[in-house]
Amino acid sequence: MKPLLLPVLLAACLAGPVAAAQDPAPPAAAAPRSDTDTRFQAIYGAEWAWRQAQFGRGDEDAAAESGDAGPRGLPDVGPETQAARLAHWERVLSELDGIDPEALSPENRVNLAVYRPQIEHLADNVRLRTYEMPFNSDSSFWAGLSFMTRRPMREPGDYARYIARLQDVPRYFGQQTANMRAGLARGFSVPRAVLDGRDVSIAAVADLDDPEASAFWAPFARMPATIPAAEQARLREEGRAAIAGAVIPAFRKLLVFFREEYVPQARTTLAAEAMPGGEAFYRQQIREYTTLDLSPQQIHEIGLEEVARIRAQMDAIIDEVGFEGGFEAFLAFLRTDPQFYAKTPEELLHRAAWISKRVDGVIGQYFDPLPRGRFTIVPVPDDIAPFWTAGRGGMGTYWVNTYDLPSRPLYNLPALTLHESDPGHAFQAALAREQDAQPAFRRESYISAYGEGWGLYVEKLGEEMGIYETPYERFGRLTYEMWRAARLVIDTGVHHKGWSREQALAYLRDNTALSEHEVVTEVDRYISWPAQALSYKLGEIAIVRLRAEAEAALGPRFDIKAFHRAVLEEGSVPLPVLEQQIRAFVAESGATRAP
Repeated sequence: MKPLLLPVLLAACLAGPVAAAQDPAPPAAAAPRSDTDTRFQAIYGAEWAWRQAQFGRGDEDAAAESGDAGPRGLPDVGPETQAARLAHWERVLSELDGIDPEALSPENRVNLAVYRPQIEHLADNVRLRTYEMPFNSDSSFWAGLSFMTRRPMREPGDYARYIARLQDVPRYFGQQTANMRAGLARGFSVPRAVLDGRDVSIAAVADLDDPEASAFWAPFARMPATIPAAEQARLREEGRAAIAGAVIPAFRKLLVFFREEYVPQARTTLAAEAMPGGEAFYRQQIREYTTLDLSPQQIHEIGLEEVARIRAQMDAIIDEVGFEGGFEAFLAFLRTDPQFYAKTPEELLHRAAWISKRVDGVIGQYFDPLPRGRFTIVPVPDDIAPFWTAGRGGMGTYWVNTYDLPSRPLYNLPALTLHESDPGHAFQAALAREQDAQPAFRRESYISAYGEGWGLYVEKLGEEMGIYETPYERFGRLTYEMWRAARLVIDTGVHHKGWSREQALAYLRDNTALSEHEVVTEVDRYISWPAQALSYKLGEIAIVRLRAEAEAALGPRFDIKAFHRAVLEEGSVPLPVLEQQIRAFVAESGATRAP
């Protein structure tokens, strides 16, 4: 394996080195709006409005912030509607073919570079009929419904729309079931090997007799006092009837289908490439999740190179703490010593909050501006916790998984908290929403390579910020980085090279200090969600490389706050676009700050 493989491949995909500060390009003058700008903005404006109507403002937080509670029903996911969407997006792509990027303003050139891939991926997913596999071992359409309960409801109309959605669940589940049957018929399904126990979240609702015991009842239990008592009583009665008469029966019907049809008929292969059209499907997923044109073999080799590099750093920490024994023995020590584990869910949550507040104390030294949006810390809901990752963060919330505490080591918690809360996902998402000059299709969209790459980058930034207090926490940071590097090897190993589940489990187990529970849930996630896991490390490598090149080009003029602002102010963008923008930032910084 060539030692320069990784930087060479990524540089080729990302379009070259950052411009040197000594020979900066002049900053682009603001260009007047042209007819081409007007035409492009009309295209994306109309499509975005249409898309929001099609999917019912799927982003609950955005809908709440805008005051738009969305349509009364759930999205239509039937094949006829899917075909109509594909035709619409193909028309949009044809219209975009008529846009000359050189005739656009600088801002709209960036917008086009972000928007076109967005439409291409939407069209490709319908063309490949990915809607026939609407769940994986990590996420599902039925568990996703629980997020409806998080939308703020202040007026009777908000509750009326929520009740309409509850009443629409049988129709929505029926369409999803029909789509899954079509997928089964052509061998396009989640692998049978990762389905055991995945019916728990369905059964959690299906087995209920009391509607008020359902998570869907929560909005009715906390109705605002501004709604008159008689109106509250009427809405509660309608909500109770919708849960009892529509939601619970729909979950019961789905449970029967899942157990009696889906699991027995699911494919026995693991590889995405083993499915009909699987090679094209896997390549498309790689393009969507990484924003790069890399082959599975290239990604696999990058992963092997990263694993070897990180392993050397892990070995150095084992030597630092004076542990008597090898790598395997040290992992066993970390996985079993009680000092590394919380005794109660509250202890784990409190530790996460403490780490987050310590970040608050120094974050202003590295970032300017800071987002106005804040986040809360909550436990992962019980019905999905057994198969969820250790935590997840986003706009307004950092979820911490308190299920099975012996699988949630405290030495990993600083890295997890940095990644999911501030300055990771919650921070980045809030800043993206606050970029008011950008169109909504950028502010309210998420590109995995950028977002997950940023999350992993700030785990490493935590070393500079002084967040890791012990060698064990620094080892935890490295085990998280190793986890993401191992993903490159495992994902491509399973979906391209034909690895078995046992090979994948052994590779993650032998190279990280993740608990056995995490090893199993993570590998099953990679098996059932091809290519998503590739985005983290490839995105982080790109950001780290861009920072190193900016530091080399600017020397003493490098400003960490300015660099972070340049990365974050663009919102979620493909990695090649980020490369272009950081190149422009370096050139401008060299010109404006030269002595």
